[in-house]
Amino acid sequence: MQNHYPWWKYLIIAMVIIPGIFYALPNLFGDDPGLQIRGTRGNNVDSAFMARMESTLKAGSIEPKSVDLTEDTLKIRFVNGEQQLKARDLLASELKDHYTAALTLLPATPSWMDSINARPMYLGLDLRGGVHFLMEVDMDKAVGRAIDRYVSDIKNTLRDQGNLRYRGVRRRADGGIEIRMRDVADVARAEDILERELVGLTIAEGGDADTLVANLKESEINSLKEFAVEQNMTALRNRIDELGVAEPVVQKQGDKRIVIQLPGVQDTAKAKEILGRTATLEMMMVDEEHSLDSALAGNVPAGSRIYRMRDGRPILLQRRVIYSGENIVDAAASIDNQTGGAVVSITLDAVGARINQRITGDNIGKRMAVVYIEAVSNTRVDANGNPVLDKDGNVVRDRSRIEEVITAPVIRDQLGQRFQIEGLDSVDEARDLSLLLRAGALAAPVEIIEERTVGPSLGQTNINQGFLSVAIGFTLVLIFMLAYYRYFGLFADIALALNLVLLIAVLSLFQATLTLPGVAGIVLTVGMAVDANVLIFERIREELRNGNSPQASIFAGYQRALSTIVDANVTTLIAAIVLFNFGTGPIKGFAITLSIGILTSMFTSIMITRGLVNFFYGGKKLRQLKI
Repeated sequence: MQNHYPWWKYLIIAMVIIPGIFYALPNLFGDDPGLQIRGTRGNNVDSAFMARMESTLKAGSIEPKSVDLTEDTLKIRFVNGEQQLKARDLLASELKDHYTAALTLLPATPSWMDSINARPMYLGLDLRGGVHFLMEVDMDKAVGRAIDRYVSDIKNTLRDQGNLRYRGVRRRADGGIEIRMRDVADVARAEDILERELVGLTIAEGGDADTLVANLKESEINSLKEFAVEQNMTALRNRIDELGVAEPVVQKQGDKRIVIQLPGVQDTAKAKEILGRTATLEMMMVDEEHSLDSALAGNVPAGSRIYRMRDGRPILLQRRVIYSGENIVDAAASIDNQTGGAVVSITLDAVGARINQRITGDNIGKRMAVVYIEAVSNTRVDANGNPVLDKDGNVVRDRSRIEEVITAPVIRDQLGQRFQIEGLDSVDEARDLSLLLRAGALAAPVEIIEERTVGPSLGQTNINQGFLSVAIGFTLVLIFMLAYYRYFGLFADIALALNLVLLIAVLSLFQATLTLPGVAGIVLTVGMAVDANVLIFERIREELRNGNSPQASIFAGYQRALSTIVDANVTTLIAAIVLFNFGTGPIKGFAITLSIGILTSMFTSIMITRGLVNFFYGGKKLRQLKI
């Protein structure tokens, strides 16, 4: 029978439309002003901490909209922004340096919808507001640090591998390394050993007979620069985690720049403070020869100092630093096969390995501590919570130094280049420690060369204007189709509305980030979505003019227009895929919404309009069609 859908096709349409409407609904609930609190350096956010925060807010006469604990993040929602700011100032004394509280916007989706992954799509920086940073890595410093390490490596290699005596190894002003041997006869042998052991260097004879000059290979310099950017990106991502930002953007731009976008972050100063932190790690021996109680009483022995563990317990350490985080090449969390406990596997460079082997060999049975050191810069605020300015109008910052012992395990055996840190409470702690060891410090200094803040009000303006553009385009298309094609235009309008719903549902389901270019893609999709229906309807009208019956005209219109529709949409889809593969962030956002819109419009324009036409006209004797 012509123009008749079997029941299973209607079932397919229902199975697409009903979930589509459901997953598009979370976008109607908007956002709440909120605080996201996360623990730093091993401090946990648990139910007891949540109860303490609620008690503090209650004592300050603040009634939050809701308080939720998800994984390791406490989310507090407020009725308005004024309450949000007041709560942040109230909780600051409780949180101190052990937790971070970021002002943000939290989705107001009901919890039952959130529990089944029905969440709103993410909004980009230009729609939600937030902060944009462009950072530049100091490549000269990165290469300089590598040259300094090679100076030490050359000394150790000559001494350990060839027992060769040198008069001096120093860094030259042009970036090379000058090696002056004591005996001219050792020059050739030294050159051979260094070329074999230090593959990142090129060794050549210097101006004098007893001198060699080492330079970094071009491939080594490129590798160092690439590593500096990648390491800094890892470190910055680790710090951004403290802000609890949904869908942050941390990406490389060019050879030495890093772009950071933090949508939804309202506290720009807090973001700058966290991104600008400098952190490192130092290894020290625990002072077990002197009494901790005596030191706590004020009798701290010379050469030692009292530190604090993460839980606040005091510990007496020798001041001498064995080696620091700069000597750590890699760190990875894993499970010990023998004990089943969490461990962190450490790999040191040549200098660190030599020191580690000597120190641990001489101190088996004693304890060695891993000390985390961080320089923190906080904005000074007055009694009203406003930033304090100096005479030149600049924000006054208070600098402080955090020093705490992460762990202090007993040395069981002589260690070398690779060893494990044991005695950790959980795999999560091991993973956190490996991150600190691997990315606690930046591989090279970074400088913020561009800073751009998009306020929530401007973001809301962009949302309103984007919504208005979609609404105007949508309405004009609806009116035109209804006026020009009558009932068939109504069917196309229903399909167009469902196309928008499905497009939003797909973006929400895959938690895609919608930006202003993405809104442009939606507007374009609205215009293009009716193209297929126009082709079909014009084909039907042509069949009617040729004298065919209404039922035969409907059937021929859909059958003969299908190949043209597919060709037109596939070519547009190919263009969108090319834009996605070769475009930058904003272009990718446009390409994603355009691609999804093409697929959903093909479904709605062909399947849904045909289903509506078949439902109302199929199997009926028609004298004329209102088209």
